Amino acid sequence: MPPCGRTDPKEISVTETNAVWSLSGFGDEVDPDPAVQAAVLQALGASHIEVRSAWGTNVSELEPEKVERLKAILDEKGLKVSAVASPIGKIDVSVPVEHELARLRQIISVAKGLDTKYIRIFSFYRAEGQSHEDIRDSVMERLTALTNEAAASGVVLLHENEKGIYGDTPERVLDIMEAVGSPSLRVAWDSANFVQVGVKPYTEAYAVLRPYLEYFQVKDAVAGTGEVVPAGEGDGELDATIAALKGDGFAGFASLEPHLASTHELGGFSGPVAFGAAARAFAALAAKNGVALA
Repeated sequence: MPPCGRTDPKEISVTETNAVWSLSGFGDEVDPDPAVQAAVLQALGASHIEVRSAWGTNVSELEPEKVERLKAILDEKGLKVSAVASPIGKIDVSVPVEHELARLRQIISVAKGLDTKYIRIFSFYRAEGQSHEDIRDSVMERLTALTNEAAASGVVLLHENEKGIYGDTPERVLDIMEAVGSPSLRVAWDSANFVQVGVKPYTEAYAVLRPYLEYFQVKDAVAGTGEVVPAGEGDGELDATIAALKGDGFAGFASLEPHLASTHELGGFSGPVAFGAAARAFAALAAKNGVALA
């Protein structure tokens, strides 16, 4: 028997498909070069790509000329952009809100240039000695301002439950969604990040956050060590989550973020081979649950 929460690939059987999700992935987990990113994702059957950086430049610093060049490369490969994975909110909450609003305006221009409505964000770090309650009001003030900016521009912010930020547990993510109370702020679900803060994702978070879940980031982790592993090989309850999403009628993006080689302040890296292994592991779980990836 595999450990709790994990799936033995030998036990996977395919059920009848009656759901279709759009497959995407963080391109810079493959290679810094967008042409290589696009080629690998296309080979893995993806119809979309999630853009966090291109040519080693984060989306918060991409100049208009490079955005146009990136769009041309993706158009040539037939790939659309599922989301822009921004670093907004991955910063100490003491930084003035105007700083993040300025960065968001830049990233909104990138999102519009790449023809996507989704922008991934975070909910701020606290200083040493501060509690979550100490920063709550500042977090909500900033997220409300950012969400209002997004709403005015016709884009949707996706809050990722990154470990260490205010919204790293189901309770605090729910607090954010209820306090901001806007359809322009929704949840980007990351199972591995929940595991890394001691949460059983499906068991303890799914029912609470499903009303706000609009984007599925595919990542798994081992509870005992926090190590990131391919989907189904950790304790992220990916099998149960995929089954539940299918049962609920989810028909959005599933975006691969494997983090199998390294992680750093603004993201992670896998390389083409590991990224491919992660894609195949997820595809097997999806097929088991009757979900087609396109």
